[in-house]
Amino acid sequence: MHEGCSGQFQNGQQVADKVRMMGYDTVPLTVPLNLACVLCQQGFAMETMVTQCPECRMVYAVTPCHAHSAQHVMPAGIDY
Repeated sequence: MHEGCSGQFQNGQQVADKVRMMGYDTVPLTVPLNLACVLCQQGFAMETMVTQCPECRMVYAVTPCHAHSAQHVMPAGIDY
């Protein structure tokens, strides 16, 4: 069930589901990631493994293995 750092995800909803299932959704990132929302272009800091854009509520998720890089963050959907 757990693929370690080699797991492959098709979309951000799968990432968010996996991170939530593992209980890591509220775990703080070691270093916050600065993102620009893909929906509203608002800049914000991603501080936990699952974070919501404060402007439009788009949810973003990243796995613990890839939490060091914004390039691995995936949007999951509004209020997902």
